[in-house]
Amino acid sequence: MTADEQVDTGPLLDALTEGAKQWLDAHDGHRPLLVGIHTGGAWVAEELHHRLGLDEPLGTLDISFYRDDFSRIGVHPQVKPSHLPVTVEDRPILLVDDVLQTGRTVRAALNEIFDYGRPASVALAVLVDRPGRELPIAAEVAGARWDLPAQRQVKLDGPDPLTLTLHDLA
Repeated sequence: MTADEQVDTGPLLDALTEGAKQWLDAHDGHRPLLVGIHTGGAWVAEELHHRLGLDEPLGTLDISFYRDDFSRIGVHPQVKPSHLPVTVEDRPILLVDDVLQTGRTVRAALNEIFDYGRPASVALAVLVDRPGRELPIAAEVAGARWDLPAQRQVKLDGPDPLTLTLHDLA
């Protein structure tokens, strides 16, 4: 087994911020909205929101009740409320998560967003994009794209500081 490996999040956040800035510039005038997925995605979205100096409030989603494995895992003990402070109707949304692997978390987040209304578009921004898709979901913006083996896990801890760790599953 390989020892845990700490990864400096600074360069990843810099790259993610630059990509998010380009996405926001492309949607300037259309009132884009930044929305983070609890928990890690909300932490990353908070950092992005701060770095980008956005005036529009940040939205957060807790997708616990939208997961496709909800009936198997039951109620998650730390369910947090979703908070979308403004309407999503006809607005471009930049959905933020920490790690994209299977795509199932993003699918659940999309289901919840559409319960709030019909956005003009939804793009995905992630700190780390890695292989392992089970659904046809792709990140438009990524801090890093890593080709990791299936047994290698990426874990974000935070929120202050944001700490990224790679380790092997037992």
